[in-house]
Order: sequence, then C-alpha cells, then structure tokens
Amino acid sequence: MTVAAPPVATARPPSTGAGPGAEAEFAFSGADFERVRNLIYQRAGISLHAGKHAMVYSRLSRRLRETGHRSFGVYLQALEQATGPQADREWQEFVNCLTTNLTAFFREEHHFHALVTDLRARKGQSLRIWCNAASTGEEPYTIAMTVHEALGANPPVKIFASDIDTNVLATAGRGVYPADARGLTPERKRQHFLRGKGDNDGLMRVKPELARMIDFRVHNLMDPRWSLGEPFDFVFCRNVMIYFDAKTQRAVLERMHAVMKPGSLLYVGHSENFNESRDLFQLRGKTIYGRV
Repeated sequence: MTVAAPPVATARPPSTGAGPGAEAEFAFSGADFERVRNLIYQRAGISLHAGKHAMVYSRLSRRLRETGHRSFGVYLQALEQATGPQADREWQEFVNCLTTNLTAFFREEHHFHALVTDLRARKGQSLRIWCNAASTGEEPYTIAMTVHEALGANPPVKIFASDIDTNVLATAGRGVYPADARGLTPERKRQHFLRGKGDNDGLMRVKPELARMIDFRVHNLMDPRWSLGEPFDFVFCRNVMIYFDAKTQRAVLERMHAVMKPGSLLYVGHSENFNESRDLFQLRGKTIYGRV
C-alpha cells in the first residue's frame, strides 16, 4: 500500500489479556488492538481511534468464532501469514468486519435537489456518475431515481457504484428492500419499485430500468491504481473521508481529481470539509465541490 501505518498511540487500552467484558470470550490485549489498528489502516486507510477497542472486539470476535481461532493474537498471526486465494478471502472478511455502513434513501436530501439542477444543465450529454460508498445500495439507487426524475426514461447516464465491503455490495446488487424503507415517498415507491407478493410480501425490488443504470463493483480507495474507465461528471463521496486521517484524505482527493472531468462536481458528507485542498476542489454549494 502507498499509505504508511500510523504511529503507535501513546495511550493504549489496558493490556488485561481479556476482552472488554469481565467474562470475555477471547483474549484481546492492548497490543492486539494496536495491531488491528495498523492492519486496517494499511488495508483500507481507516484510522481507528483509541476509543474503538470495544467496537473492534465486538465485530472481530464474530470472525474468530467462524474461523475457530481461540484468541485475537492467534487470528491476527494467521491472517498475516496466510498466502494465496484463502488469504485474499480472509483479508476481505477482516475489512468487511471493520467497515461502517450507515445509509438510507435520499439521505442528505439537499444533494439530490442540487443534482436535478446539475443534470438538467447537462441534458443531452452522456454522463458518468460515481458513488464510491455504495453500501447496501440505497445511495446509488437514489441517484438513479433522481436521474430518471430529472431527465426522463432511458437517459444516457451510467452509474458506477463501488464499496470496499463485499457483503453490502451483494445486498446492493439484489436491489430488494423492506416495503417500509425510510426516505421514500409513496409516489416514489410506486414509480421505482415492484412490490413483493406471497412469500415476498413486505418487500420491494428496484425496477429493472433503474438497476440497468448501475454497475456495482468492489473498489478499495487505497489501491495505488484506479481502473475506472472514462472520467466522471459527478462523484458522490459522502461520509467516507471522516474515517481517514489528513494524509490519507489528501492522497484520495488527488486520485479522485485525476478521474474527474474538468468542471465536474464532488458531493461530500455534511461533516466533511476540504478547504485545505483548494488547489483540487473549491466549494460550489452546500457540501458540493467543483473540480479545479
């Protein structure tokens, strides 16, 4: 990886040899926690602070049960020493366990009102949109719904939707959600979804014309080379950078700048601010940046 591991924190959780509870199932020392922090930073750029000790124990302990390891130390040693396809699979499971997936349809709705205006300004053009934290699919399908509502049926728009977590991408690819999923008006449910019947009662599936617009694919923002095809007109990178330190943020923004067209737009999360990278992106609206 091109991003170095962070320095070891000076303040560590107590090295008790046990997990965060009095009756912890697996031994989990402060040294184990620091090892996890360094590994996830190297693999995914995620910077875990010292207060995440209990979260790491809770999420990774499930993986220890599934793999039959008796302690975190043994599991991490096996992870680092494994080779071949089995190693690739376990590293992916490790990353899946430690990524956070919070999403909803039309989350931070002001972005989609702005997207309607931005799309109509480019009407008639072939457009590419990248949603690089697709999670379980609500965000890329929201983008697809917005495209249809702004430009009509069969628009010349392709959406590339990526995530580092293979489990959530599998859910996204299915395009099936509870019929009472939040963020959707009754009108949008009727327009963009098929209601389940019989055994599928209480579920709804994204209509094929929406699903055809989206290409779901695994992508790690820490990969040194990005093979993403033609440059993008719009990029949604919302609530991703908050998990990166400043050095990693800068590296990702430079790569993102390189795969975007001149005049393209970057939509970011409500708590993200890239004023330190004004040479790459300049604020154009509420958490919307234009590529310099």
